[in-house]
Amino acid sequence: MEMPNTPLEPVDEDWSSALAIVAHPDDLEFGSASAIARWTAQGKRIVYLLATRGEAGIDGMVPEEAGPLREQEERDSARIVGVDTVEFLDFPDGMLEYGLPLRHDFAAAVRRHKPEVVITGNFQDSFGPGMLNQADHIAVGRAVLDAVRDAGNRWVFRDLLDQGLEPWGGVHTVLVSGSPKGQHAVNIDDYLAVGVRSLEAHAQYLAGLGGSWPPAEEILESVARMFGPRLGCKYATAFEVISLRPPW
Repeated sequence: MEMPNTPLEPVDEDWSSALAIVAHPDDLEFGSASAIARWTAQGKRIVYLLATRGEAGIDGMVPEEAGPLREQEERDSARIVGVDTVEFLDFPDGMLEYGLPLRHDFAAAVRRHKPEVVITGNFQDSFGPGMLNQADHIAVGRAVLDAVRDAGNRWVFRDLLDQGLEPWGGVHTVLVSGSPKGQHAVNIDDYLAVGVRSLEAHAQYLAGLGGSWPPAEEILESVARMFGPRLGCKYATAFEVISLRPPW
């Protein structure tokens, strides 16, 4: 894939808490984990929320076995990059649909954890020319964008008030990894190796992909090396930055 040579702007790191919302175990490890390792090393608090348990992700393993296994792999992986809190919803892997149920549960999590930043994955139809995105990723990312606004509106999902979840309008930025619209990036020169270890923690999932897949280190390094020089470093993780601050 040919990458543009336009410089990337550094992601603003003047924040202290984030909630990462993705569809599956491994989504963050293929996208954001090295940057998350950098941020937790800075003392930032980051929580993971996964819409599914990834139960449909291993062809040779029935969902009833794959779900608990992948959940544990994700918890182990998160711990490597300094994340202790990993929550799972029970939406069906491979069959996510954009709509009110996703928005409701994501908004509840935003109200519960009160992040300043929300991290998610690419929700465009593709990652670039010839690289089709997956339906679950698209549904989750689009629901995330609406949920961060829903979380601040007292009169949307009023049942959350009955659960003691008061509105939270403190999310000022959504960071989208893997987006073809990314114009910002994070220097991960010191954290790529940690990100690789976090992906390698998904050992049985990676084994289920088959021998045609390159090693985790090769995958992550090749992508990070494309973005690094555009940020003025060796390795970088790129993000689309969506600001929720007023334009004035």
